[in-house]
Amino acid sequence: MTTPHRTNPISTGSPRQGARAIPLLTLACGALALAACGRKEQAHAMPPPPVEVVQVRQQDVPNVREWVATMDGLVNAQVRPQVTGYLVRQLYRNGDRVSRGTPLFQIDTRTLQAAVNEAKANVEQARGHLLEAQGQVQNAEAQRGKSKLDLNRARPLAAEQAISRQELDDAVQADLVAAAQVASAQAAVSQAKSAIDAAQAKLETARLNLGFATVVSPVDGIAGINAAQIGDLVGPQSPALTIVSTVDPILVSFTFSEQEYLGIRRLPEGSDAGKRSSELEFSLQLTDGSTYPLKGKLHAVDRNVDIKTGAIAVQVAFPNPRGELRPGGFGRISTVAGVDHGALTVPQRAISEIQGAYLVAVVTPENTIQLRPVKLGAAVGPLRVIKEGLQPGDRVVAEGIQKIRDGMKVQPQPFETRAEGASR
Repeated sequence: MTTPHRTNPISTGSPRQGARAIPLLTLACGALALAACGRKEQAHAMPPPPVEVVQVRQQDVPNVREWVATMDGLVNAQVRPQVTGYLVRQLYRNGDRVSRGTPLFQIDTRTLQAAVNEAKANVEQARGHLLEAQGQVQNAEAQRGKSKLDLNRARPLAAEQAISRQELDDAVQADLVAAAQVASAQAAVSQAKSAIDAAQAKLETARLNLGFATVVSPVDGIAGINAAQIGDLVGPQSPALTIVSTVDPILVSFTFSEQEYLGIRRLPEGSDAGKRSSELEFSLQLTDGSTYPLKGKLHAVDRNVDIKTGAIAVQVAFPNPRGELRPGGFGRISTVAGVDHGALTVPQRAISEIQGAYLVAVVTPENTIQLRPVKLGAAVGPLRVIKEGLQPGDRVVAEGIQKIRDGMKVQPQPFETRAEGASR
């Protein structure tokens, strides 16, 4: 029985020709599949995402300048004892408000009181020596009176040769000796008076030292935590027992550049562009983000520019009646020093910070995102001044800059129009 011959529809020639046709078929199928997928993706492609944009505005804004600052007391008095002794009492509570002359510490007074008693005794002894010297002066003057009387009698007698020349010489010599004794006694009196003065000065010193045993506050202010303990031996060379800081007003210190200093000093008097430096008011933002309610005034500008940094140290005094601000605190101090005319501004939230660089997303005329680095100026409410990187009329993304990337297509929507519609 003959087997019927089956013809392979794929094969049109020899077996070798059929083998070459299989890869060609595979490629054709793949191309058809890719074309179909492309049409499918095109059919399901999403439209560009909508973004809220705002136009860069050019306007006059306050010239706000801001610096990081530290706080310090107007006076920070280091309290040290003026005498040596053992500390026996602390007379205040740490952190108390104290007035000038308020007792803070007590030093053992026994040795100092003994020195006062000894000085008193020395004064009395010196006074006794004075009385003795004054008595000697009286005796010497009486002796001198007698010798002078004898000499006055002897001279006429010697002239009449009633007495010998030797007797006259003896009378003269006796009078000279008596005069010398008077002078010596008077010198002893002066010495005794000087001794009294010296003893009295030592007594005053001893009394002062006894008073210094009570260590008092030299200024009005807040007394810090004690640095010495009861029982410590303290003295003039010891570390400070505590520090009392005058905090009303309190000084806020910072540095600004020489260019900033010259700019402030050159503000025209009475003009709309700004105020004179002595009239500037300063605001203080605290570390918790709150703004201190009272304004500060310029207190001092250092005498020189630091040659290493080119900066000048500045102090601003802030009223601090409730003691809210304390030495060592930090904050941000700012002032309005005139007006920047024609400044470019964008909303604060349109700015993104990436690794220390500031970026805004600019929407090109083709509605394509262009991430652009910018240099920031001062903050003015919800706006931020842009010093470099933008032009007037540029459109920037006001919301959702974190969700877009450079080069992507977007559908811009006016931010201000949406905000007004939402408010309605």
